Amino acid sequence: MPSARRPHAVTITDVAREAGVAVSTVSRALTNPDRVNVVTREHVQQVAARLGYRASPAARALGTGRTATLALVLPDITNPYFAGLIRGAERQAEATGHILVIGDSEENARAEARMVERLAPGVDGFLLGSSRLTDARILQFDAAMPVVLVNRRVPAVTSVSPDQQGGTRQIVEHLVALGHRRAIFLAGPPESWLGRQRWAGISSAAKKHGLKVKRLGPYHPSVEGGLLAGEAALADGATAVIAHNDLMAIGALKRMKARGVSVPGDVSIVGFDDIFGADFCDPPLTTLSDRTEQAGRSAVDLLVALVREQARLEHDAPADIVAPTQLVVRGSTGPAPAPPLPTTPGSS
Repeated sequence: MPSARRPHAVTITDVAREAGVAVSTVSRALTNPDRVNVVTREHVQQVAARLGYRASPAARALGTGRTATLALVLPDITNPYFAGLIRGAERQAEATGHILVIGDSEENARAEARMVERLAPGVDGFLLGSSRLTDARILQFDAAMPVVLVNRRVPAVTSVSPDQQGGTRQIVEHLVALGHRRAIFLAGPPESWLGRQRWAGISSAAKKHGLKVKRLGPYHPSVEGGLLAGEAALADGATAVIAHNDLMAIGALKRMKARGVSVPGDVSIVGFDDIFGADFCDPPLTTLSDRTEQAGRSAVDLLVALVREQARLEHDAPADIVAPTQLVVRGSTGPAPAPPLPTTPGSS
């Protein structure tokens, strides 16, 4: 029995032969149609469709200088916080006719820079999520290619970031309303721009509302980092703990439970990000929520616009979107414990 033969892939040469035009004319008609008169363009496109011709990404790149591919680089793709960002970016990339590739820099600025350099020849632009790069390095990349920052702001670079000033104010006001007078901030990686913004916002709001707050860390932004941070928080004796992110907050909550400390009876705990599972904790976690999926969609739209502006040599002022945040109050925060009654001489 003869073996089945693989069907012949239609090439640009096949289209040119069938249409009775030069290969270069087919290339222009399919990748740069404005350079071909309307009659020839429609004829070539009809022949290509009838033959089932599909241009490869490489062929399109040769014709247009673009690959229809975008890159999203993240510091830790295992962090549940980035799930919404990835989902939003992927869906919007598909909606705009692009492919999205994702890279993990493992919380390392050098690895992030190498990844951008390696991917640059094959993509039209970059989404840098929670970038660990310095401002100067980001500006270098932005000068060479379209770049959109997510969860990071650098002057003159297009960005989408959550409102940390308003969000941290909500956290502080919530704790003060519950009667807390001393709090601890468990800091994450020193390279984290969001972490620095969170500490700055907490410090400012705490000063305004008379809340004494102390910074401990840095700690790794994970449950394991939260376990260590929770131990340090216990030694300090504050009645409220604000963690760099939900993973650390969950780790601190686990440490409190293991030590027999009641949450929120003895200590209230607040996180950031409202990741999937934050409401599954025992007790459910109070946390600051931002719209990560919408941020991913907005970032892709901004990047696609930058790519098109680059092709037209028209550049508008960089967009700087600050997205709203909202405190989600759950069971991990409650009234501050009453101070112990003073002892009197002679009392037993």
